[in-house]
Amino acid sequence: MDIKKVISEMTLEEKASLLSGLDFWHTKAVERLGVESVMVSDGPHGLRKQDETADHLGINVSVPAVCFPAACASAASFDRDALYQIGESVGVACQHEKVAVNLGPAINIKRSPLCGRNFEYFSEDPYLAGELAASLIKGVQSQNIGTSVKHFAANSQEHRRMSSDSVVDERTLREIYFPAFEKAVKDGKAWTVMCSYNKVNGEYASQNRWLLTDILRNEWGFDGYVMSDWGAVSDRVKGVHAGLELEMPGSGGANDKRVVEAVRSGKLDEKDVDLAVERLLTIHNRYLENAKPETVWDKEVQHALARQISAESMVLLKNEGGVLPLSKEDKIAVIGYFAEKPRYQGGGSSHINAFKVESLLDALEGYPSFTYAKGYGIEKDEADEALISEAVQNAKAADKAVLVLGLPDAFESEGYDRAHMHMPSCQIELLKRVSKVNKNVIVVLYNGSPIEMPWIDDAKAVIEAYLGGQAVGGATKAVLFGEVNPSGCLPESFPIKLEDNPSYISYGGEGNTAVYNEGVFVGYRYYDKKKMDVLFPFGYGLSYTTFRYDNLAVSSDSIKDTDEITVTVDITNTGNVFGKEVVQLYVSDVESTVFRPVRELKGFEKVAMNPGETKTVSFRLSKRAFAYWNTTLSDWHVETGAFKIQICKSSRDVILEKEIYVESTVRIPVKYDIDSIMIDLMENPKAAAMLSPILEGMKKAMGIGQGNEDSAVSDGMMTAMINYLPLRNVCGFSGGAVTFEQLQMIIDAINAE
Repeated sequence: MDIKKVISEMTLEEKASLLSGLDFWHTKAVERLGVESVMVSDGPHGLRKQDETADHLGINVSVPAVCFPAACASAASFDRDALYQIGESVGVACQHEKVAVNLGPAINIKRSPLCGRNFEYFSEDPYLAGELAASLIKGVQSQNIGTSVKHFAANSQEHRRMSSDSVVDERTLREIYFPAFEKAVKDGKAWTVMCSYNKVNGEYASQNRWLLTDILRNEWGFDGYVMSDWGAVSDRVKGVHAGLELEMPGSGGANDKRVVEAVRSGKLDEKDVDLAVERLLTIHNRYLENAKPETVWDKEVQHALARQISAESMVLLKNEGGVLPLSKEDKIAVIGYFAEKPRYQGGGSSHINAFKVESLLDALEGYPSFTYAKGYGIEKDEADEALISEAVQNAKAADKAVLVLGLPDAFESEGYDRAHMHMPSCQIELLKRVSKVNKNVIVVLYNGSPIEMPWIDDAKAVIEAYLGGQAVGGATKAVLFGEVNPSGCLPESFPIKLEDNPSYISYGGEGNTAVYNEGVFVGYRYYDKKKMDVLFPFGYGLSYTTFRYDNLAVSSDSIKDTDEITVTVDITNTGNVFGKEVVQLYVSDVESTVFRPVRELKGFEKVAMNPGETKTVSFRLSKRAFAYWNTTLSDWHVETGAFKIQICKSSRDVILEKEIYVESTVRIPVKYDIDSIMIDLMENPKAAAMLSPILEGMKKAMGIGQGNEDSAVSDGMMTAMINYLPLRNVCGFSGGAVTFEQLQMIIDAINAE
């Protein structure tokens, strides 16, 4: 199709009509010109295609599909290849079902454990979120199916989500809330981006030209189209000019009419409409020209893949006394409603109609010696004495008790935020009672977000399985019995209690204003800076084997910020079983003039090794690994100085480190004035040369350094006073020896360089 020619033949009304949806899931067509309608559908950990009685919140039934692990689980894999495979599988499903764009991945930052949609977001860390998102996007789009990376931007709460204003300083946006989207666009080449409901610094994302055009297109080079979240449009005319191409699900023609009227009245340039239509049709034709509805969708093969990825995403949090893995000789009491009816995905728009679900009980079928007790229900929070008594009796007679616990749907879902981080009280009481009769208690958790664990001393082992998809039962069995060695790592910190979270005081906001007071100190960046105890740190995860790290090397001990550096480290499996290790690289700025985290994740690789095997892992680091966002430069900036390259097992566990020196090639322009203070002026060599004689005279006049021990004013105090003295005060403190005019001449000379 010659898109520009087709657009030139459209009426204004036809062009405007293409900028909004036909219904919940389809775009409009212009039949007389051969412009076809296409379908979009929810994801991102599966296909949620609705044919009849469509809705956006997952209430009505969609076509049977494969439910892969939700993002909270797949992120714990720290495995780019796994995310690519999920994406590839979703792309196959979309081709088979004639879906042009899969709505995902969702990559907003987990600012607080309370966010109702955290289960479908990857991480509190922007680097991890961006790397995994780009891999999933590439997988989907390898099948010529588009993705819609969402929700752009600063969307980290469900409370008042359609009216809330996220008030965030630019450095925080650039360092925390933008990088995953930047990676999805630059590396993942996402076909589309979905804007969020909320305002960002006073302007709705759907009509925020700085977000949708200045940043997304002009800075990052995005060449697809932007669609709205469902119902996110406020002012459609402003949105067209800002760079919002497609309104979903549409307004029944009302906003199409407003666009036409705005063009005819001169409030909107028709070129903006033409450009929006061109962007839409370019992406849709990319799908239409490569549509393959005959694509075979083998759900059973994908189910097996879902099981494998779920198992390798599980995080072993505790394994006291090597109680895991289980042996086939063990008599096991399996306890918990979720063992029979697993919670394997979250509620809302990402809810997949799984074609089958595999529970732990299903997976244990044929196992010689296990009993099952329900233990608790999910309808109410209170403990059921009859259910607990049955579980206790089973546990008494068993060698080991496996309790499958977690959060019911009502505790976390799209549409509202959590009120707390507690597990249901009925589950806590069950665990307490069982631990009194069986000392080998193993807890498996099915949940989408961190929980408080005041009960952790009652369990010898804890597995965080997250929401592991439709095959989570088989994956759980595989990890419990050591058929799969757990290799997941936490993609988020688990605080001891909710009040420890950096956003606790302001999360949710006041009225429609949500101020991100914690700035760049989100998640581990805050906990590590505060040296605050956490339940489990970011990046944490145990294994059934052990690993040794050796021979950390860097390609150079000193580089310029324009250079790249190679980092290598050897990893050896020193245990007795095959295992995979997530090697994490962090960068720490040794001394900075700006507030920075203790360390930040800048690289990770997942390595598979047989017992005794050694592999070398390599990383490439460029300027961004050392930089912070400088608002004066409006760019990434590296301060000259020492940086530590740290190889870690979590954000708290540094195994090896090397220090390198990085030299900045960019000087931050500074303009001084009569109110500049001496300590800042003396950092400038030219200013120091001109002001040093004056300062020495002042110190001599004040008696600094003359050993007057009986004076009430110490040398240290006087030196500090001079350091913080504004230049204007030199006139008075010099006894008139220096005039205001002389000071102004000095300022002019310094600024003239």
